[in-house]
Amino acid sequence: MNPHAKRWATGVIAVPILFLTIAYGSETVFALLIIIAALLGVVEYNRMVFGSGHIREKIETLGVALLILMAAAAGERILLVAILSFAVMASLMLNLLRIREEGLDMIRVGKVILGVMYVPLLMSHFILIRQEPAGIRWIFFILVLAFSGDIAAYYVGKGLGRRKLLPDVSPGKTVEGTIGLVVGSITGCILFRQLFFPMLPVLHTVILGLVGSVAGQLGDLCESALKRAAGVKDSGTLLPGHGGILDRLDCLMFIAPFVYYYRVLSLQ
Repeated sequence: MNPHAKRWATGVIAVPILFLTIAYGSETVFALLIIIAALLGVVEYNRMVFGSGHIREKIETLGVALLILMAAAAGERILLVAILSFAVMASLMLNLLRIREEGLDMIRVGKVILGVMYVPLLMSHFILIRQEPAGIRWIFFILVLAFSGDIAAYYVGKGLGRRKLLPDVSPGKTVEGTIGLVVGSITGCILFRQLFFPMLPVLHTVILGLVGSVAGQLGDLCESALKRAAGVKDSGTLLPGHGGILDRLDCLMFIAPFVYYYRVLSLQ
């Protein structure tokens, strides 16, 4: 089966399961889904940045990730910030204990802190959004924003793409594809608003689609930079035709915090 066919086959199986879980699952079930996805993402991150060694650092990252996600699932936002704050301090202090054995290496500490803040912290915003009023609609809004833009970018870029966007990071992305992504995201958001979310003002819908699509593209590029630095094509092999979990979550991890804080700060 060619990669394009694998991509669609995986989507046909995974998307209905995802949509049913969001639409009919409880907050607890949804939080469990996000926790599992985020922890798998942390495993992929650890494999890319640490390679086959650094077991203690990998355990640190996974342990703190679980605590952050559980705090979000419990609705304890202050506890979430406290865990993150103490995790940064603990990572720096634990590194002091390793200096005699492993030498003075601050890079490994930076990798732990980045892993904690990159995957579980950003992903925890999905759990927080689900807990908000109309949380299910907001989750679907984010997915429509991301997927409609992704589909538009793929086909516009494939058919019309000429100018490379950032070839040193992601050779396949083009300026034309990015324009298609923005237009596709805004169009998808407006259609979703008209059909399922009429209480969301049109202006805010357009702003969310425009800025959210750009944020998602930047999230995709940031994950691509991480892979390029690690010398890998995909973050993993869990999703046939799509790569790893992070290859599917990269844009969503940037969109979700933006949508969450936009909603909290602008739509109260």
